[in-house]
Amino acid sequence: MSVWDDLVGQEPVVEQLSSAVASSAGDAGANGKMAHAWLFTGPPGSGRSTAARAFAAALQCTEKPRGCGHCASCHQVLQGTHADVEVVRPSGLSYSVKETRELVLRASSSPSGGRWQIVLFEDADRATEAASNALLKAIEEPPPRTVWLLCTPSPEDMLVTIRSRCRMVTLRTPPVAAVADVLVRRDGIDQVIADQAARAAQGHIGRAKRLATDPEARKRRGDVLSLPRRLTSVGPAVTAAEALVKAAEAEAKVTTEELNESETSALRQALGESAKGRMPRGTAGALKELEDRQKSRATRVKRDSLDIALLDLASYYRDVLTIQLGAGTPLVNDDLSAEIRSAAAAGRAEDTLRRLDAIMECRERLELNVNPLLAVEAMALALRTN
Repeated sequence: MSVWDDLVGQEPVVEQLSSAVASSAGDAGANGKMAHAWLFTGPPGSGRSTAARAFAAALQCTEKPRGCGHCASCHQVLQGTHADVEVVRPSGLSYSVKETRELVLRASSSPSGGRWQIVLFEDADRATEAASNALLKAIEEPPPRTVWLLCTPSPEDMLVTIRSRCRMVTLRTPPVAAVADVLVRRDGIDQVIADQAARAAQGHIGRAKRLATDPEARKRRGDVLSLPRRLTSVGPAVTAAEALVKAAEAEAKVTTEELNESETSALRQALGESAKGRMPRGTAGALKELEDRQKSRATRVKRDSLDIALLDLASYYRDVLTIQLGAGTPLVNDDLSAEIRSAAAAGRAEDTLRRLDAIMECRERLELNVNPLLAVEAMALALRTN
């Protein structure tokens, strides 16, 4: 057992980070080099945050070899309770300069018990331009025992001045077999189900686990994959688009509603809510700020849900194109093999490429804050067969 066990198919990354940990501790024979800022990049599901958290645990580890996975420090970091490891997860569409300055201030303090003061910034690409500039200043002149771990899908998501001051850690999409293996070994999932989920998730470890364990997630994916055979004309295409957007809204509501309620209740109590539910004067601003953050988070969750659906839809047309081009690669949606082969025989590769472009364009429009229903309707009309 070690902190690296959940890094699936990332052997070069484990070697790179292990060498840096050994170097930071002055271990004999270490050939790596420690840095005060690291940028973890890789496609969704590759394990950027998992790698950063494992690295943080190994840096704080008190045993040898570093990153043992069983000492108190390793356990606390992996559980998110270590006093000297700050984990930042932007819940909304962006991370503000005010939040970044507060984070920089916390990061400048000396470690209270661990070897390092570590800031693990997930989805650092959500930082606004002003926030990125504030972050740059902290990375340029870090305190001697502070380490920044930034996670983004691509290096280009960060300012070039930040990238130039970070040590790069590049993760790849894990092989399907490796993802299935970890589902069986770590989560006790049946091998057949694990294989299907890993293939459907296309290497996204978290998505694979959800598909393997959540029947509702499998049902939603099945509904999305049924869209191509329903897009026969304008009317069905518009209806299908509306259903897809409403499903994303419902999923976002379920995901955020319970969390919103607990956050609001905790804040009202902290601000001095009376037994009759009355709030002291001057607290309306704090409640409004929380409400705005919750709305931003709901928008992000809805957008993420739609994006997952679009990627599932793209996998269908990817399989169709694979058959049309005779690529010979395994199908992502092997359970729909007969339908996919029929669709491939009935169409041309040029049309399939056009449909894939329409899906990718819809994703880009959603990122640019185009109205979701309008964006999905335009895509559905482009996908229809008549």
